[in-house]
Amino acid sequence: MKAHTYETQSTITPQKALDFLKEGNQRFVNNLKANRDLLEQVNATREGQWPFAVVLSCIDSRTSAELIFDQGLGDIFSIRIAGNFVNQDILGSMEFGCNVAGSKLVVVLGHTKCGALKGRLDAAQIEGMGMDNLNHLINHFDPIINDVIEQGEERSSKNSVLLENLNQQNI
Repeated sequence: MKAHTYETQSTITPQKALDFLKEGNQRFVNNLKANRDLLEQVNATREGQWPFAVVLSCIDSRTSAELIFDQGLGDIFSIRIAGNFVNQDILGSMEFGCNVAGSKLVVVLGHTKCGALKGRLDAAQIEGMGMDNLNHLINHFDPIINDVIEQGEERSSKNSVLLENLNQQNI
């Protein structure tokens, strides 16, 4: 498979972009990766990039969008942040991907057993460990936790029902 050009990107609709991702995911699931020449893709994208989609996902090492959707260099903008949440910086990156670079689709890729959500549920364990930036990041999950948690429900990552509900709500 070859990297997209301006001409090929300009003909892609949002539905076609979604189809590309679904087809790639089916290849991934069936362990039938597309045949790509990495050096050719590097050379083809040297002067510019024409990705057809923006994918927001977690930094979890098990959820690489390029692998899960079987895409090559220059095909997608991959935005990664622990817990795959949106803030102004992430929105700015999405705006760049769509409005400047011409991507046709935005996908939010969630996953189960998210360590960032677990970390917020078990925040007492990491408070006081000198990880102020991590604490700031996981505080973004408080609104979803407050929406999902039932009064009197255990606020812990050991509460598998709560964690699954939070994972679903966070997508």
